[in-house]
Amino acid sequence: QVRLIESGGGVVQAGGSLRLSCTASGRTLSFHAMAWFRQVPGKERELIASMRWSTGSPYYADSVKGRFTISRQIVKPSVYLQMSALKPEDTAVYYCAAQQVGSDTYNIWGQGTQVTVSS
Repeated sequence: QVRLIESGGGVVQAGGSLRLSCTASGRTLSFHAMAWFRQVPGKERELIASMRWSTGSPYYADSVKGRFTISRQIVKPSVYLQMSALKPEDTAVYYCAAQQVGSDTYNIWGQGTQVTVSS
């Protein structure tokens, strides 16, 4: 069984930076993609960045494009999210997710980490 362990959340001022980390542990299966989502209370969970595992091809939501960078580590499977020029509207719980080969959804999820950006 694969678990995703997240770290790096916290409180920062607008314009600041944070780096989120997510590492897979346990029995590792082949991944199709890994991604970062975020969710604000009362709103739908939003995909903000993803990466095809085999190629490293990234995707970014328009709301974070140019400010956030997703990257991966192959040997000990991990995905990172470097966030810069943070805005108060970036405040949310951020979730790491993985889509395993053979799944049509993101089927492995981290516990979530809070990111708060003050004005």
